[in-house]
Amino acid sequence: MRSKSFPSPPTPNFTSLVLTPNLLTSSLMPDPIALPEQTLATYLEANVTGFHGPLTAQKFKGGQSNPTYLIEAASGRYVLRRKPPGKLLASAHAVDREFRVLRALSGSTIPVAQPLHLCVDDSVIGSMFYLMTYVPGSIFWDPALPELAPGQRTAHYEAAIDALAALARLDVAGAGLGEYGKPGNYFARQVARWSEQYRAAETERIEAMEMLLAWLPGNVPPDESRIALVHGDFRIDNLIWSERAPVIAAIVDWELSTLGHPLADLAYFCMALRLPRNPVLPGLAGIDRMALGIPDEAAMIERFAAATNLDPLPHWNFLLAFGFFRLAAIAQGVLKRALQGNASSEQALAAGRMTKAIAELGASVANSG
Repeated sequence: MRSKSFPSPPTPNFTSLVLTPNLLTSSLMPDPIALPEQTLATYLEANVTGFHGPLTAQKFKGGQSNPTYLIEAASGRYVLRRKPPGKLLASAHAVDREFRVLRALSGSTIPVAQPLHLCVDDSVIGSMFYLMTYVPGSIFWDPALPELAPGQRTAHYEAAIDALAALARLDVAGAGLGEYGKPGNYFARQVARWSEQYRAAETERIEAMEMLLAWLPGNVPPDESRIALVHGDFRIDNLIWSERAPVIAAIVDWELSTLGHPLADLAYFCMALRLPRNPVLPGLAGIDRMALGIPDEAAMIERFAAATNLDPLPHWNFLLAFGFFRLAAIAQGVLKRALQGNASSEQALAAGRMTKAIAELGASVANSG
């Protein structure tokens, strides 16, 4: 790879907060949208081989988009993901797409939970849902990985980059996902889609978003010859780590997955280096990442490039700016649902109010190109 200088990520003035990594089973919270347990148990016994009730359901923390529950039944532990109730944006909360991609990847080199059943009958629990196996392990909610030693942090980040590289190398047609998304023009289509989603959820004028809405369409990079499965939300907290860490036991939350550009997930993952330290969306800006053992942006790019033979550098500013733009659009959607009383997480309102700050990071990257 040719060399390139990497400017230090900006450090906005946010209150710092370190969140403690939690085991999956310690991440539960009271659910204002409780599941009808008896009805659900009866349905699952009739439709899932080997399932036996009774059951209890507890909601996991997080999941501002699709509420996710730990199901404890007589036959074992499971995980259920559902569409949220209420009025939803078109094409959002596609749990049926999640189920499809999990089914395609189950048993492949990409670690995922095994999907068990998709229910499209809203009358069962009030919205579409699917059931999958429970994967034991640890989730790290803070990308600074505060409970790990520096060497362990390095190994975890390298494993995450290796997983991104495996996704970029996946034979999507061989996995049965050749028609999972439209081929070609990925970024042009994504910019158009998220522009539409943002406008549908807009609650106030944000100048940085207006700048990105105007800048991105004219700076779209050409397609790669390789079509990849794009996860769409590849972050540290969407990885379940095996007890044999740093081994990834499962990549979760495939709601935004599609076919597209093989560099999209890498840039999205690297956005954490520029995101501020704050209680809602903890990033890594303003901390001594070298002392912590967290690889810098150049090292992450180099490791990915060596594993994929892809060079992200020529269009890196666009890739990052687009990632921030899309994240800001997602945050705006969370805010709109929170204001309507439909968001899943107790922190949804606070997360949604970060739209402006996220958009400003994207505009800063775009302006530095």
